[in-house]
Amino acid sequence: MKVLIIESDSAIAKSLQMLMGNDNICSDIALSGEDGTIAIHINRYDLIVLEWMLEDMSGCDILLKLRRNDTTTPVLVISALDTTDQKIKALTYGADDYVTKPFNTEELLARIKAIVRRAKGHATSLIKVANLAIDTDSHTTSIEGVQAPLTNKEQVLLEFMALRKGSIISKETFLSHLYNGMDEPDLKIIDVFICKMRKKLFHLSGGLNYIETVWGRGYSLKEPKDFYQKQMLVQNYHTSSC
Repeated sequence: MKVLIIESDSAIAKSLQMLMGNDNICSDIALSGEDGTIAIHINRYDLIVLEWMLEDMSGCDILLKLRRNDTTTPVLVISALDTTDQKIKALTYGADDYVTKPFNTEELLARIKAIVRRAKGHATSLIKVANLAIDTDSHTTSIEGVQAPLTNKEQVLLEFMALRKGSIISKETFLSHLYNGMDEPDLKIIDVFICKMRKKLFHLSGGLNYIETVWGRGYSLKEPKDFYQKQMLVQNYHTSSC
């Protein structure tokens, strides 16, 4: 998950970035509406956290411009204004949520995750791919109730793919998500992470491959082609045993 924080107060922006970072959420900071607008055009974000009262322009103007340009990126507005009129205005203009300052950090994180999940078509934090269960809240992955021994970065990659289930994700996109442009290693590190993760899931599932390699383009998380065939074999075995 990648978030853009548009907030004029650098202290608040940095604290939000740290809060999200502690929960494996990558984020960029824009300290002005102008910088935020540029960042939106250059990068792809899963969510925009938008201060309603910026120093150089109104958050309302940014939101209106986004929606008029058919930008569908979810927007969570944060503001010290707690009047009903302001909340209605923001939601009417296309905001997905409105949180007043000061806010509870745990609640804010929960709202961010919920908005992104809904935008990706997932109602809960649990995303299933065949018998693979990925929980984006607890940051755990399991198969038939047995937890997979994934490293932190492997879990982050898998959650990133789970939220985009079926989509092809390039190595460059993975690298940007993991390192956010800071001290990025060679692209081959993504192949290493995917290879190790694939082996762990293959072993735990009894021989299923959930990650498809699309040569020259990247990787995709999909239901294993032979999943239902193996399920039928197991069911037939139990039926014949009875």
